[in-house]
Amino acid sequence: MKISIQINEGPYQHQASDTAYQFAKAAIEKGHEIFRVFFYHDGVNNASRFTIPPQDDRNIVNQWAELGIKNANGEPELVVCVAAALRRGMLDESEASKNGIDGNNIHPAFRISGLGQLIEAGIQSDRLVVFGD
Repeated sequence: MKISIQINEGPYQHQASDTAYQFAKAAIEKGHEIFRVFFYHDGVNNASRFTIPPQDDRNIVNQWAELGIKNANGEPELVVCVAAALRRGMLDESEASKNGIDGNNIHPAFRISGLGQLIEAGIQSDRLVVFGD
């Protein structure tokens, strides 16, 4: 089964990201394909490369990055909504350059894109599972 996931909550404010990660990991272990993970609303904070949790806590950003969900071209399919990201100060190199900002904070395992990627995920997948409000 081809599954896509939408995450609407940040990594440390809500259980949604942890639950989605455990779901994705279990699905992969059972032989299912994770087509795309789309981070929306506060979920874009799951992509911050500057997240540094305490040593005794899980690093949800690195967990997602290590899951290594990629498309056939090897590009990351951990997709961050561009509008939600920009509203929250989350920028990749391209968006930082476009907006005249001299830094970026998106982990390299993630990529910024638009809502069309979420629509495509819903069309291309057998299931779109949403975590968080």
